[in-house]
Amino acid sequence: MLDVLRGVALLAMASYHFTWDLEFFGYLPPAYATEGGWRLYARAIATTFLLLVGIGLVLGQNPATRRRSRIKRILMIAAGAAAISIVTAFVTPQSFVFFGILHLIAFASVAGMSLLSLPFWMNLALAAAILLAGNTITTHLTDTRWLAWIGFSASAPISNDFVPVFPWFGVVVAGIALGQLAVITRFIEWLGQLNARLRRLHPLAWLGRRSLAFYLIHQPVSLALVAALSFVAPPDQTRYFTQSCERGCLPDREAAFCTRYCACVRDDLTRQNLLADTLMGRLDAAREARVRDSVAACSVEP
Repeated sequence: MLDVLRGVALLAMASYHFTWDLEFFGYLPPAYATEGGWRLYARAIATTFLLLVGIGLVLGQNPATRRRSRIKRILMIAAGAAAISIVTAFVTPQSFVFFGILHLIAFASVAGMSLLSLPFWMNLALAAAILLAGNTITTHLTDTRWLAWIGFSASAPISNDFVPVFPWFGVVVAGIALGQLAVITRFIEWLGQLNARLRRLHPLAWLGRRSLAFYLIHQPVSLALVAALSFVAPPDQTRYFTQSCERGCLPDREAAFCTRYCACVRDDLTRQNLLADTLMGRLDAAREARVRDSVAACSVEP
């Protein structure tokens, strides 16, 4: 049954990443996949994965003969995390994944082993403490990428996938506590019987047992599909210009200024037939100078 749940979470993750890719290529508004309901959806998916990691640690703590397979699994996850960091460092260097969900799972797979001997109630209390600390303590001392993985950053570096130890390791520890409780109450045996009856769900279980391979493969496939779509039916790059402009302006200026400024730039560049080429990076030196003049003129307070 845990493999089935993992399979469902994988499909949910793929749907989220496909939406993110559509936004990245300009088919959806800026921040569409990182705010509101989609943000909650992404957090629910991550929470599900990490709870299952904790439960899996409990169910996998059998004889020493299984130690080699556990070590092999951890090394594979760590290698996958390293591959994600290397690839994203080349593709999106300003927001590469330096500590994403695979990095956390690798960390939790090692750190969580030391908690398996604790009673479930103690792990539950520890999980609550980690979650509370991760959501309340902040310091600029851990703002750099070298320390941001801890999770207390006041201004964490930008990353396409950032899942720090605090508070997210708390979710894994909560999974450990739930797994221990399931063993104590024999609920896990009932799940095993249920799994045997739900044969129609076996394709999901098959997918769940191959979660690492699916994780590493699905995103390149999703990006390739959206990239192919962009050649056949390119997105309208000007459609969300104002929204994107105001998002970049608001942290530094007042809302009224940003509204006026972005409308001014949009209208002036549109009048000169420069807006689309500016967004697509198709400007020569002369037209770049015209864009700078337009931005400078619109920046003057009325």
